[in-house]
Formats: sequence, structure tokens, C-alpha cells
Amino acid sequence: MDGEPAGGARLIQKFKPQLIDAVCGDPDFLLQHCHSSLLLTQKEYDHIKATAMPWDKARDILDFMMNKDRKRVQTFLSILKKKEIQEAFPKLGFLNHLPPSKSIATGKKRKKSREKEPEEDVPRNQPCKVKKTSGTVTERQLMMVARYIGANWKEVGRVALEISSIRLEQIIEENPRNHREQVFCMLRLWSMRERDKASPSRLHALLTQEKIGGIDFLLEER
Repeated sequence: MDGEPAGGARLIQKFKPQLIDAVCGDPDFLLQHCHSSLLLTQKEYDHIKATAMPWDKARDILDFMMNKDRKRVQTFLSILKKKEIQEAFPKLGFLNHLPPSKSIATGKKRKKSREKEPEEDVPRNQPCKVKKTSGTVTERQLMMVARYIGANWKEVGRVALEISSIRLEQIIEENPRNHREQVFCMLRLWSMRERDKASPSRLHALLTQEKIGGIDFLLEER
């Protein structure tokens, strides 16, 4: 794109590090929404889908969208404000609190006055990792838990973790014929949604209600 982007594209560029940080935990979920809304060409979709690193996928989605026409950019930004998207990516909540001059609904140019930047910038070209704050479940623990959840994993997801059937089907589509990865992605989605509440002990309590055994290691001190 020649010159400086305007309107919604300018907003994407300004908050690009924060947006990447917000969605890089599961960029394929956002990718499917963009594809179903006809925001990406098949070539663009195939390129992003084939990208291995989640951080790079999130970056490429934003880069492609910044080059779209104003209507598609505004549609993309509206998708980021959808309830189901913000439940999957809680960090996108900062978009709901931007000053009127940065409203994604109007696409108006921002004011020249300096605005406070959202926190948690992500260094460029770094792999995306689930944030390991004190007291929250780790990716390693989630993968270990995935070993103990069998063929009824979707039932566990719906009942214990309150994950929608639509989202579970998307996980299957994104990870075909890979049961362990499907379960891991389901658990990671729960941990991203719950954020600081995603403690090992809470996950243990939820899963033991569904008769999932072998996960007492979640109660061990790290």
C-alpha cells in the first residue's frame, strides 16, 4: 500500500502490536471469520493458512487487511468487536474503549493530541506463547491434561468448559485427525478466555466433575 494508510487501516497500523498480541493465541479462528466474510482472496487465505507460526499468521492477516478498501477494513474491525471474537480474544476489549477520534465504527482520522498507548506491546518476530502469569495453567500442563481426555472431549468442552459446539467444530476443522491437538486447543481456548481465573486447581475441579482422572498433578505446587 502506497503512502500512509487512512481511516480504519491507519487504526490497524497504529495498534498492530496490540492486535497481534490479542489474536496470536488462536489466529486460525479469526482467519476463518475473515474467509467466511469474503475479506480475503483464496490466494491470501491459502498463504496465511500455510504459515506455521501463530505470530506470523496474525501479522499477515493484519497486513492483508490494511491493503483492503475502506468497506472491507470496516467489516474486519467490526468482526473484532463481535462478542464471540472478544470471548476468544479478551485482549481485543481495548477496541471498545478507544476515544471517539479512533472509533472503528466511523473510521475517522484520529486527533493530533497524544493518546496513551495500550500496554503489553509484543516484540516483533517473536513466537506467540500463552502468557504464563503466576497462578495460571501453563501450556505444558494443558498438553499433559490432554492425554487424559478421551473420545468424549467435545462433551467435556460443552459441559465443563462451556465452549460452544461451533467453536469445537472449528477446532476439529483446524486440526483434522489429531485428537491430542484438538483437546489441547480446546483447553487453551478455555485458558485464554478465563485469563487470570484459569488456575490449575480450577481446571482440575471442572474436569474431575466430568470423571476425568489422572490430573492430580494440577494440584501440585510449581
